[in-house]
Amino acid sequence: MKILIVHGGGPTAVLNSSLYGVITEANKHRDVEVYAAKQGFSGILNEQFIALSGIEQAQLKKLLVTPGSVIGSSRDVVKHADYEKATQILLKNGFEHVLFNGGNGTMDTAGKIGEISNGRIKVIGIPKTVDNDLSVIDHAPGFASAANFIAHSTKEIGEDIKSLPIHVSIIEVMGRNVGWLTAASALAKKDVGDAPHLIYLPEVAFDEEVFLADITEQLKHQSGVVVVVSEGLKNTAGEPLAPPILKTDRAIYFGDVGTHLAQLVISELGYKARSEKLGLFTRAAVKYISDVDRTEAIEVGKRAVQALLQGDSQQMVGIMRDEQDTYCVTYPLIPLERVMLEEKQLPRQFMNEQKNGVSQSFIDWCKPLIDEELTDFFKLEER
Repeated sequence: MKILIVHGGGPTAVLNSSLYGVITEANKHRDVEVYAAKQGFSGILNEQFIALSGIEQAQLKKLLVTPGSVIGSSRDVVKHADYEKATQILLKNGFEHVLFNGGNGTMDTAGKIGEISNGRIKVIGIPKTVDNDLSVIDHAPGFASAANFIAHSTKEIGEDIKSLPIHVSIIEVMGRNVGWLTAASALAKKDVGDAPHLIYLPEVAFDEEVFLADITEQLKHQSGVVVVVSEGLKNTAGEPLAPPILKTDRAIYFGDVGTHLAQLVISELGYKARSEKLGLFTRAAVKYISDVDRTEAIEVGKRAVQALLQGDSQQMVGIMRDEQDTYCVTYPLIPLERVMLEEKQLPRQFMNEQKNGVSQSFIDWCKPLIDEELTDFFKLEER
């Protein structure tokens, strides 16, 4: 059996861990070879395939601490003719078993390849996204490590603002149209007065007047305020808060929401403000990899190979949480048609009543994924 693995969309800190899972599981079977499509879907169209079998274990283990995608990825706009061509190329090269590792767009690609090939190509999806917007499943590999980075960064910036409390700090977070990552900043807050003081999510229409009123209220209690906002904030008309830098058929590159809001605070409240854009650090910071995230990333890779070996197709390996006192997950197979281009938003019960923060239920849901307590910084007690 020849298995081809294809990465799609933005990398994560544990994307290569799933690749590790795929390779190590395949290596258990003498009649299985693993190949990669160089630079994602475009690698199929360009017939650029990399042999991954036979790599020494010591070298393979480096995948577990390597960010990005070692085989490359892509976010190409794929047309129907491209699917037809890709199907022909895959069959010509003997790739009748293909793993697609990515988010809802990549699962859409996987499903279409399976359909166009009339079942001649078996496809299995491996979940991946820092945004955590894949539907049906509890969470996807990549999210927990990014959430860990966001929580730590918010806590560290909060300490800086406490030291020189003279401005409002706006932290802009990735996540596109969903607020899972932005909400994760709440894990930084341990005591009253800790950052973040306000959180704004894209699931809620953003009202600038309400925002300014919230800031004004916070400034009654402290002169240094930390606000965490999503890059995908939209106004009451449903338009992006800041003009997009670029739009394509499949993606939107959001404008500088943090800068826009910092300027709004300065111009309307006359108070010093600055913005911080964490950007690609969010998905590239291997020092903040969650052990839970890495373990689950490896496992979905392994189970994807197992699914192919048992003849499954048109499925994605899922991660579902058992309702137990201790954190525990299962890995069911989810039909691709249920996750193709479906976007999972943060539910209302995970937001606070004022819609400028999160609820305790979100904290309880998210905390086990981080698998560690955030650093407890020194606090000077006045005597």
